[in-house]
Amino acid sequence: MRKTLNLRQVEAFKAVIELGTVNRAAEALFVSQPAVSKLLLKLEQDTGMALFERVRGKLAPTPHGMRLYEEVDRIFAGLSQLEEAVESIRRDEQRQLSIGVMPALSGSFVRRVSMEFIKKHPDVHVSIHTRSSQFLAEWLVARQVDVALVGSRIENPYIDREPMVSSPLFCAMPLDHPLARKRVIRIADLDGVPFVSFAPGSQTDTLVRSLFAAAGARLNVVLDAVSAPTVCEFVGAGLGISLVHPLFAEGLRHRIALRRLESEIEFSFLLCRVRASRNASLVEAFMEDARCVARQVSDELLHGV
Repeated sequence: MRKTLNLRQVEAFKAVIELGTVNRAAEALFVSQPAVSKLLLKLEQDTGMALFERVRGKLAPTPHGMRLYEEVDRIFAGLSQLEEAVESIRRDEQRQLSIGVMPALSGSFVRRVSMEFIKKHPDVHVSIHTRSSQFLAEWLVARQVDVALVGSRIENPYIDREPMVSSPLFCAMPLDHPLARKRVIRIADLDGVPFVSFAPGSQTDTLVRSLFAAAGARLNVVLDAVSAPTVCEFVGAGLGISLVHPLFAEGLRHRIALRRLESEIEFSFLLCRVRASRNASLVEAFMEDARCVARQVSDELLHGV
């Protein structure tokens, strides 16, 4: 007669392989070490297979053990996806919208979009999560967020993407900076000038460094920061200049000046949703508000620049 596997046995088996020792597995499962050993022994008896062997006093999975683990891991991953799907359905039923936003847009821009959305949908609970674009792409696929504002380097076949507010980078500087007298800035004008940079490796930082390298200019970074609001705050405080997308400066126009660059490199954000999202009507409503606010902000910032 075929034995029915016990879920607790499978959990103990998975924990030992992933954590490396019976002791760690016991701690993770909040049980004693002998209890884990007993669960493993019972699992081997029920399956009729040797799942572990002792190597230098430690348990090591046998080939059968690893094959079983691959199946267990696949099943647990499926259960995790099921839990995420349930949460997504619950958000739809309970009128919830989970929004992901990259740090560069985590200031006044996402506030304006969210306020516009809430004004039209006062019964919807909104959650905002700020993470890097790569994290947000993964969260979209896992349905941990419903819609996301990310950088333009995201490539995933399960995500629908649309560009939002493509624009060249502009030179941002304090209102009283000597370069503010110029209408168009050349990269050569920025040679050795104190510069407030975005974090190394970020999309903006990569573009900036390529511009300076092409012009043979020296990039004099005095500070770098992850989020656009932080970069613009330091620019407004007079620490240095920076190169930014116009949306980065939204909310700080009274403290910084924007000037066009002679070398124009397009920079755009992506408005993303996962295909066949379950709360599609709320997602589409938010996306339309994001498009509208982006157009408004772009017009406001670039008027007269």
